[in-house]
Amino acid sequence: MSIHPNSELNVHDIKPFIGAKDFEVSKKFYLALGWRLTYDSPSLSVFELAGHRFYLQNFYAEEWCSNSMLHISVENVSAWLSHAKTVFASPDFPSEARMEHLIKDEGYANTFHVWDPSGVLLHFAQEHHASESA
Repeated sequence: MSIHPNSELNVHDIKPFIGAKDFEVSKKFYLALGWRLTYDSPSLSVFELAGHRFYLQNFYAEEWCSNSMLHISVENVSAWLSHAKTVFASPDFPSEARMEHLIKDEGYANTFHVWDPSGVLLHFAQEHHASESA
């Protein structure tokens, strides 16, 4: 928890909202990748992965969704790529989703990308540490 000099302004968490073109398909997508559904209603769901959460809204605006991104900092980007390939190979996985099949060195991190069924970009990144570039 971040401590603000004015204790009445302390922040406990920051969670982004992302949209869903087909709410049920998007929920299925995130569950298949390993997120846990912690709250569910007809208009809003909360997903958690490793203690980090986001809100999935039952609302879609193409321009908003196609310009939304979740940066997911991971310990092992190769393991996540392998996991994503396995999940995408399932016949039950939402066909509207897509992914890159190669890891790229972006300079600050090794990354690969997955797009959810609504076009939201999941940016999986294993960040380089200063000791790695020395």
